[in-house]
Amino acid sequence: MIKHVVMWKLKDIAEGKTKAENAEVMKELLEDLPRKIDQLDTAEVGINIIKDDSDAICDVVLTTTCENEEALQAYAVHPDHKKVVQFIMKVTEERRVVDYKV
Repeated sequence: MIKHVVMWKLKDIAEGKTKAENAEVMKELLEDLPRKIDQLDTAEVGINIIKDDSDAICDVVLTTTCENEEALQAYAVHPDHKKVVQFIMKVTEERRVVDYKV
């Protein structure tokens, strides 16, 4: 199994919404992907609850699981995933990723 973890810092205002509003939109979009993409087993999204301006803190985290690296790659290029990525790129200012075998 492969775990794919992504963390983002969001812009204060983007696409006419606040950081908190965009975090909720991201959560809804990302958690809906497993029903659209067969290769994606799970998707869990967490929204940061600590109110701090520290550079170390991210606003949103995504943890997904896929059966193997091929499934992860298929998820990455899937059209439904790419649509979500287009939105995320508009509302975020920073992104970090880790992929690892479980």
